[in-house]
Amino acid sequence: MDLQITGKPALVTGASRGIGRAIAEVLVREGARMALVARNAQELEDFARELRAKGGEAVAIAADLSTEAGAQDAVARALAALGGLEILVNNVGGSLRSGPFDQSSADQWRQVLDVNLMTAVWCSQPAVAHMRERGGGAIVHMSSICAREYCTSAPYTAAKAALSAVTKEMAIDLARYGIRVNSVAPGSILFPGGSWDQRRKENPQMIEQKIKQELPWGRFGTPQEVAEVVAFLCSAKASWVTGSCVIVDGAQGRAV
Repeated sequence: MDLQITGKPALVTGASRGIGRAIAEVLVREGARMALVARNAQELEDFARELRAKGGEAVAIAADLSTEAGAQDAVARALAALGGLEILVNNVGGSLRSGPFDQSSADQWRQVLDVNLMTAVWCSQPAVAHMRERGGGAIVHMSSICAREYCTSAPYTAAKAALSAVTKEMAIDLARYGIRVNSVAPGSILFPGGSWDQRRKENPQMIEQKIKQELPWGRFGTPQEVAEVVAFLCSAKASWVTGSCVIVDGAQGRAV
């Protein structure tokens, strides 16, 4: 299927590994011109070089998105490098090992909300201003099944639920400008260096129990499986999909 994104300028945050890296790979495979954003400059440049070696177009932008100034500067640099922006994927996130409500400090709440919610807001604001002028675009926020049901981290659950709410608000408000906004809610995704990989190394028995009790397909999901869905939502083939939260969890979630 031709997703019709060849030549479109795109920005993916948290692009150096895991789900963000897979999203960038799929979008470049489909012909997008890519701005990769993450904190680790060397890791990011190595990835951009790898994509260019395969015939893709990619530029590395090392930035800390946990502040408004850092996020907006990263988008400005992407606009300058690509000459525009039609696709934005806000992928940065994580629980930062925060816990239940009565065990999470004020600092943990602020950090988790900034990383999971405010980075998406701060990156989207300048992107939306540009997309309004050029006549449209597509934005995808990376949420989680934790936005829909109980998880073990109160700050993370709250941040992802808020991100889903912001998705709906943006989709309605920005429709008149031709800007589609969706979110994707992955379940437990396994990749080298990720949180589930770390937990598997620390407590393999716990992971075995999780697979048996919580994952109906008997395995974790992969970044590639999430990335393919994100690429579709970024494409013209999803022209009537906006304001939606698409779940990619292998039936892990229990919410109806």
